[in-house]
Amino acid sequence: MISKKMSEALNDQIQYELYSSYLYLSMAAHFDGENLPGFAHWMKVQTDEERAHAMKFYEYLYERGSSVALKAIQQPPAKFKTPIDIFRQVLEHEQKITSLIEKLYELAIKEKDYATQVMLQWFIKEQVEEEKNDMEIINQLEMIDDSPAMLMMIDRKLAERK
Repeated sequence: MISKKMSEALNDQIQYELYSSYLYLSMAAHFDGENLPGFAHWMKVQTDEERAHAMKFYEYLYERGSSVALKAIQQPPAKFKTPIDIFRQVLEHEQKITSLIEKLYELAIKEKDYATQVMLQWFIKEQVEEEKNDMEIINQLEMIDDSPAMLMMIDRKLAERK
């Protein structure tokens, strides 16, 4: 059985993951409105991935004999600036999520909850990948300056994400 404190912390993480999904869906809507379908597609895939992360925590809580208590999800911003500004926001957001996962891991260590430590290792690796992907896109966007042709090339590349 998982401790009450750990259960509450994992329930909080479900809320953060669902907010992430909602945030990226809002960014997708922005990109669709800006006629950047590849960027929108990338964000929609990210939306689904974040929801899947929330569901991993959801399933884990039940596997450990705990329960899920869904909390309200904050409304994400609806107005965004340039693609590079958006991806900088994405990176900043993912860094925040990384810090939250690390705090969960620290709590699992403190509570000697070895099963949760093992489960969280997957998320730690996932966050490294998330931040790496975001930084790569930011680096590409920094290189193009204000070239619409290059922006369209990146848009096409992002449309290939599976």
